[in-house]
Amino acid sequence: MIPGLFGIMVFLGAMIAGKGTSTTLGKDLISPEIMSWELVTIILGSVGITLFIANLVGIPQSNVQTTVFAISAPAVYFHQFNAHKIFVEIVPTWFIAPLLSFIICYLFGKYVYTPLRKKGYLTYGQLSKHPAVKTIIVVMSLYVAFSIGSNNVANAVGPIASMTSHELQLPFEGNGFSIIMVLSTLIVAPNFAIGASILGSKGLENTGKGIFLFGPFEAIIISFVTASILLISSVTRGIPTSLIQLNAAAIIGIGVARMGAKNIFRKTAVNKFFVMWIIAPIIAFSLSLGLTYLVDKMGYL
Repeated sequence: MIPGLFGIMVFLGAMIAGKGTSTTLGKDLISPEIMSWELVTIILGSVGITLFIANLVGIPQSNVQTTVFAISAPAVYFHQFNAHKIFVEIVPTWFIAPLLSFIICYLFGKYVYTPLRKKGYLTYGQLSKHPAVKTIIVVMSLYVAFSIGSNNVANAVGPIASMTSHELQLPFEGNGFSIIMVLSTLIVAPNFAIGASILGSKGLENTGKGIFLFGPFEAIIISFVTASILLISSVTRGIPTSLIQLNAAAIIGIGVARMGAKNIFRKTAVNKFFVMWIIAPIIAFSLSLGLTYLVDKMGYL
């Protein structure tokens, strides 16, 4: 039932609050005029291969960063690279948003959670069985899924909508584009749930258990903080932002408050996260650039 609920909320998030991020990825990083079927296939294929490798390794990876780098590769190749959008708006957000997530959860863990826990108010057994806590956890999880839809679905929908608009000679605004957005989201959103069911177990385990074990109260705070930052990034600025990194930063923040920095950063899972987050966008960029060059030389672009 969880992936089913997740898929529904992802779809609603994409439809209600996802247009800004889709516009960024579909128009602002590269001109829709060159977004042919071949080029979109190269971009999404490069992202898919990179994420598949990360899933096999069991490291939750940002599809946002891989998508931005995969789109940037043909933009560089065709001399359309939007350096201002990338380096002034998007990349700084990738550092500021996780840092904000870390700070908020660290302060919460140190000054709210730890004192309450020491006084015996947050016993895991009592909280985990309380109906109200269970309900809040489900609601927060649905909120996270909605936020994912507002941001991460655009990684696939943006290039597809851009390509389709160009092929049908429709403007990137208006009713025609809105219909394309709906159809693209209908295709893309359910696959988030399918992917989570089939390939998500290792990433879930490494994120949920590999950093430190946390209870229902921490889970509620982590979900609320990360989903809120992601949704704000989507609605206010249309900036593609990594939920994976927001989530990991929030978990690390509470973990550091509870267990200390040394105990958290010595953990293997955390070290693997940072390595994969650096390598994966490079793989996506290299694949996309190499395939763009190859297909262009073959005369298909």
